Amino acid sequence: MEVLELKNLWEQIKGRLTAELPANAQPWIYPLEVTGYDKGVLTVVTGQLMGRDILRRNHYNQIVEIIKKVTQNPDSDFVIIYDESMAKTIKKENEKIQKKIETAELKEKAMENLSYMPSSNLNLKYKFENFVVGESNEFAYKVAKAVAENPAKKYNPLFIYGNAGLGKTHLMQAIGHYTLFKNSDIKVKYTKTEDYVNDFISNSRNSKDTIENMSKFNRKYTNIDIILIDDIQFIESKKKTMSQMQHTFDSLYNKGKQIVITSDRLPKDIPTLTSALCSRFEMGLMVELTPPDLQTRFNIVKKLANDNDLKYSDDAIEYIAKNFENNVRELEGAFNKVSAYAEVTGQSLTLDLAKNILKCDDNKDEISFSKIVEVTANYFKISANDIMGTARSQKTSTARHVAIYLARELSGNSFVNIAEFFEKKHTTIMFAHDKIEKEIKVNNDLSSAIREIKQALKVI
Repeated sequence: MEVLELKNLWEQIKGRLTAELPANAQPWIYPLEVTGYDKGVLTVVTGQLMGRDILRRNHYNQIVEIIKKVTQNPDSDFVIIYDESMAKTIKKENEKIQKKIETAELKEKAMENLSYMPSSNLNLKYKFENFVVGESNEFAYKVAKAVAENPAKKYNPLFIYGNAGLGKTHLMQAIGHYTLFKNSDIKVKYTKTEDYVNDFISNSRNSKDTIENMSKFNRKYTNIDIILIDDIQFIESKKKTMSQMQHTFDSLYNKGKQIVITSDRLPKDIPTLTSALCSRFEMGLMVELTPPDLQTRFNIVKKLANDNDLKYSDDAIEYIAKNFENNVRELEGAFNKVSAYAEVTGQSLTLDLAKNILKCDDNKDEISFSKIVEVTANYFKISANDIMGTARSQKTSTARHVAIYLARELSGNSFVNIAEFFEKKHTTIMFAHDKIEKEIKVNNDLSSAIREIKQALKVI
């Protein structure tokens, strides 16, 4: 029999063997190599002595029956031979694989130990290897990697800004992980601005220990090599804390330490931020993260599925990626929802499953923001331009807040998208929505107004 013909025959037989023999036989089937098929006898060799004995003793009859079916020869037989040279090759390969596994495990263990140092506050989830790179974040990723490779050598401070859920915290903490992995002696500290503020307030209260407490506070935030400060926008309006932050910044910068800051906006767009802090934040490099494009979103969802060992179809992944385009957090939320259902019900992630769970198609004919503004304006007897403008009379402000509330409730769109339409900051949109949501519980007139606007929009 020709070599190619023999190979094709063996592939057919091997396919049937892996499909029909029990799971405990599979490890012994895969390494088999065919050497001949002569006069109805199929000969294979193995480098696994135990495998040979197990297949001969427990599965010989099954194997012969499968060979008979594939070859359509009722007189077929099966011979398995142990090959010492093959065994040596397998042993060497196994030793190489084991060495790689042990090395990888040691590195991972070291990484975990470093990352969970109490002083660093880092989350193992946020590493460079877990960050999906696309057009919208490639520059920010490369800059963050450059900072991690050479802290304080350039791009200091590094200021990363963008809307919520785009990966600012991920990139920031990845810098910390990377530097710790390279040098365990480096002192890294990640802190949320809110925690920094609370820590400062707690330690600066007048008491007999205030001087000692503030001394400890200063050492905590300046006796480090890399500081990672998340969501700096929350420092606005806190004058004393801003003054302290300036001290922390100057102390670290003058000692040649790396400073990384994230925010949902540029320093100049943070209300009440002191000019001194603003100029300091702007003196390094500022990089923006924008919403990921479709291909990046597809890659993110696909990675999530692979990381969770979830069986999936590409069209299901694409469906999720197409319908959740605002940020990575929203995308992960959608994936978690369908993956949880798939896991509980024992299904793979199919397009039908994604559609049934997420019901994105139900929103295709959703009411537009413009229509909501128009109907709301008519109800309050003002113009749509009044709602979209900056007038602050009580009637106009209420109408504007109601339109924002309905835009969120009826469309399910993100605050970021709604903010773009109304040309407001997303924090302003969130405030307006929350204000109406609370007020309709106690204000019957407002509750009735919203019900009538919904009726006019034909949604109830």
